[in-house]
Amino acid sequence: MKSRSFFVTLLLAFAVIASGCVTLEKNPVSGNKRAFGYSWEEEEQIGANADKEIIAQYGVYENEQLSNYVSELGQSLLEVSHLRRDDTPQKFKDTEFTFRVLDSPVVNAFALPGGYIYVTRGLLAHLNNEAQLAVVLGHEIGHVAARHASQRAVEQQIGQIAVLGGAVLGQSLGFDGGNILQLSSQTAQLMFLKYGRDDERESDALGVEYSAMKNYQAAEGAEFFNSLERISESSGGGVPTLLSSHPDPGEREKTIPELAKKWEEQGYEQTILDDEEFLNMIENIVFGNNPRQGFERDGTFYHPDLKFQFPVPARLQVYNQPSSVILVNEEQTAITQFTIDSKNNSARNSVQSFLNQEGITILDQYSYTENGLDGYQAFASAIAQDSTELQIQITAIEFQGNIYNFLSYTSASQFPVYEGEFASIPAGFTELNDASILGIDPVRINLRPASRTAPFAEFLPADLPMDIEPLDVAIINQVKLDETVEKGRILKIPVQ
Repeated sequence: MKSRSFFVTLLLAFAVIASGCVTLEKNPVSGNKRAFGYSWEEEEQIGANADKEIIAQYGVYENEQLSNYVSELGQSLLEVSHLRRDDTPQKFKDTEFTFRVLDSPVVNAFALPGGYIYVTRGLLAHLNNEAQLAVVLGHEIGHVAARHASQRAVEQQIGQIAVLGGAVLGQSLGFDGGNILQLSSQTAQLMFLKYGRDDERESDALGVEYSAMKNYQAAEGAEFFNSLERISESSGGGVPTLLSSHPDPGEREKTIPELAKKWEEQGYEQTILDDEEFLNMIENIVFGNNPRQGFERDGTFYHPDLKFQFPVPARLQVYNQPSSVILVNEEQTAITQFTIDSKNNSARNSVQSFLNQEGITILDQYSYTENGLDGYQAFASAIAQDSTELQIQITAIEFQGNIYNFLSYTSASQFPVYEGEFASIPAGFTELNDASILGIDPVRINLRPASRTAPFAEFLPADLPMDIEPLDVAIINQVKLDETVEKGRILKIPVQ
């Protein structure tokens, strides 16, 4: 959880509601006219609006040199894309593109309509060279150029479409985030617009095309999709939910070299790898969850930067998001959402702002003091979209200039079962004073040349930091644990 932003979302992407109507326009990739859910001008506006929220939600990774590096590569690939060719209509040529590195550990890249491309620090840590990054960025440019989001909007056939920057490479949290969001009257209504397999295959082909035209070794893109497959397997097997509509990573591992070979046969030399420059750029990049932004340990959630802690009941799992902390039971029927209220200046106003929403029935409300902190708490009921009656506990606490909110809810029938746990979370909110936790550092990628020729596992530290496993380190290096690495090869080792 970061210190600023009240908007809650559960995936590395953002949905923006926009009303649109079917319009007949040119597809920059095919050159043909077809039906789109938005005009190109509307797509540009949707992307611009959503970009502001993406930045507020996830934050841009604070490394100007790395950000400029990614942007320059993206702009270079854009030069050979279908949006910059001689026969491309001027309105497409004039569209400016923005490339950003997001401060998220999730392995993800996505695009928003109108030219907004995002990669996460988690994705960059899993790449080994600039050629692989070129294929990823080219893939995302392809989504924008082919206007895939606008095409899917037509197929939805509804008046209001939530246009989601497709999380092409990312992974789901493992639970139905959309369902949780529907239960909360404080969160935005999100609808997930997934790209189809044909869209993904087309963007794969465009990513290879654009990188090959810039003379990158486009076949290298297959190595990253192999890493995606390994990540899926290590997290329980099978393709993650968010990738269910995408081509299987194994399929992409096979087809990308085939696509690259076709461009080589057309005369495009693919010689650029740039592994040394890329690795130097990502040296010291934060790897995995940044504990400075909050973490759970032994039944307590700690936030070193904001200097607070609160208990986590044993039956609830923690999902720490950039602007919220979600505590949810295994059945996903009892939820606590913890956020910062940046709109109100007191605990009382914060709670009453929530209670004043349409559809909320107030049962009780009062002020209190706990652990030396002023708070305000209320109980209410509401009807969920599926007609389930919900019972709600909303608590706001004033601490060091911020207003913190705990919104807990479940069905009215289940509320007595979880009432004690819901109550214990804000009741245990207090200042963090443990010096060892206040001073904790994030894990970063350290580059080390292999001192000899030996199996990769022999180069791993005896004790890896945080909850990192040896297999995780092998995956980011794109090797197997028992694979022999040659002396002098640069290895990515997480250190804290």
